[in-house]
Amino acid sequence: MPISEDAVREALKQVIDPELFINIIDLGLIYLVTVEEVEEKSNVKIEMTMTSPACPAGPQLISQAKTVVGSLPGAGEVEVKLVMVPPWTPDRMTEDARDQLGIF
Repeated sequence: MPISEDAVREALKQVIDPELFINIIDLGLIYLVTVEEVEEKSNVKIEMTMTSPACPAGPQLISQAKTVVGSLPGAGEVEVKLVMVPPWTPDRMTEDARDQLGIF
C-alpha cells in the first residue's frame, strides 16, 4: 500500500527538537515531502531546515526523521536533504508551537 504525504508528516511529528521540545512539523522545519512509488515500495524525499544554520541538533533530527519514516509500512528509500533557503523563521511554526514557546 502506498505511503501518503500525510502519513509521512504524521510520522515526523515523533521527531522532537531536543532544545525546544516541539516536533519538527509544528516547528515548520519540514519544507517538502515527496513520495514516489517504486516496485511496491514508497521512496520518500524530505527537504527540511533547521532553526539556525549552526543548530547542534541537526544531525540528530535528520537521523530521527529517516528512522521514523523508514519504519512506516511499505517504506523504501528515505532521503532527507537539509536546505537553508528559504531561511526558517518563527512564522513557519503552528499556533500550538507558538503558544508552547510563548510567542504571540
